[in-house]
Amino acid sequence: ADPLLPRGENGVDGRAVRVGTRRSQLARIQTDSVVMMLRELYPDLHFEIAVAMSTTGDKILDTALSKIGEKSLFTKELENALERNEVDLVVHSLKDLPTSLPPGFTIGAVCKRENPLDAVVFHPKNCGKSLSLLPENSVIGTSSLRRAAQLKKKFPHLEFRDIRGNLNTRLKKLDEKEDFSAIILAAAGLKRMGWENRIGQLLGPEDCLYAVGQGALAVEVRAKDQEILNMVSALHDADTVLCCIAERAFMKRLEGGCSVPVAVSTLLKDGQLYLTGAVYSLDGSDSLKETMQTSVSYPHQNEDGPNDDVQHVGITAKNVPGPAQEAAENLGVEVASLLLSKGAKQILSVARQLNDAR
Repeated sequence: ADPLLPRGENGVDGRAVRVGTRRSQLARIQTDSVVMMLRELYPDLHFEIAVAMSTTGDKILDTALSKIGEKSLFTKELENALERNEVDLVVHSLKDLPTSLPPGFTIGAVCKRENPLDAVVFHPKNCGKSLSLLPENSVIGTSSLRRAAQLKKKFPHLEFRDIRGNLNTRLKKLDEKEDFSAIILAAAGLKRMGWENRIGQLLGPEDCLYAVGQGALAVEVRAKDQEILNMVSALHDADTVLCCIAERAFMKRLEGGCSVPVAVSTLLKDGQLYLTGAVYSLDGSDSLKETMQTSVSYPHQNEDGPNDDVQHVGITAKNVPGPAQEAAENLGVEVASLLLSKGAKQILSVARQLNDAR
């Protein structure tokens, strides 16, 4: 039986709080880091990690992600457990979560973002090099259409090939075989795994805009579970929330997903939120890119009365001023609309068709 808990202000009715996670090592590390923060905030509560769900994305390793065609590749099984009340919250990489969550779920917390940039990890024999210094026709591994499209354009002398599997598997493939000269991974994942020393080159936005939500962790909960929602909302990092709302709104307006090259970069400085959004053809030859900004400096008001928690692209952030969240969401929509008015839909539908035909 679950241990009985004193019911504190944010207490949860006399039971342990169960946290669901995927089986992969990175998923475990990310979940552990969130549970550690929660334990510090709520020393009286008892948190249990319920592991062991392998998701569709974990099981199908021989198919490119962009071809499996399932929107919530890494999240479905976890959401089922949430729905059946087997777990109370689930930790994800925000970039794995679709911009529209199934009814009944919400992102109750977005933690402070780790470095959102992409990183190049080189084969030991190329140690100390950069992409521009690799020999002609060197093969670079990446499972991301977004990375490949941008880097093909920037480094036409390189060849890009699919590589799948979790971080451990991909690094092993790189080191133990001669198939790849380098692979591209998210810097955040490498850092969380303690492999920061493997980063040979960080790709700034001028080389490669990143994925929507990259580097941020999201805590998904049942939308109606007020206690759990209140509890996890303490983890929200306001700046990260605003950046990610803008990015997700941009993606949602474009109807982008794994199967098309959509990329972003955000910056929050002096109360101004800047969003750069871009779309690419698969080979990167065709692209559209725009930057816009908006003010997000609003005081926090205590909203009295029935505030049926408003979601912004799937995120419920009670402790971030509502008008700031609205401004961030509008910014994402506006950048996307501008790209659409310049022909983004055409670029993306061709990319989608070509990718389906591969």
